[in-house]
Amino acid sequence: MSRADRLERLDTRRVELEAGYRDVLLDALRQTAAGSWGLFGHTQDRAMRAKWSPVVTDLCDRGEEIDQLRDQLGLAPFALHSDFEASRGPVASNAPGEPKQAKAWLKRLGEDV
Repeated sequence: MSRADRLERLDTRRVELEAGYRDVLLDALRQTAAGSWGLFGHTQDRAMRAKWSPVVTDLCDRGEEIDQLRDQLGLAPFALHSDFEASRGPVASNAPGEPKQAKAWLKRLGEDV
């Protein structure tokens, strides 16, 4: 197999993974926009964080795999995952709630809220 064929297969895999990542993220954002807290990790409620833990772990695992492929292809890191990671964690008490944040994300991604 030539190097070009291998790179083409890697790029095809990257595109598939990025589309899957986006689908999982959009589904999670829709649930959060509907009032479910925990995706962004802004709540101290352990049960809510535990509920979202498998989704967040899945997104992080997918993001890491995508970044590895992008690195092999000489591309910049996956911006959607980087942005998601940056939006997680504790926030000031006057910050918008997770549902409002999820609606903003959906709008930014071109999805109807």
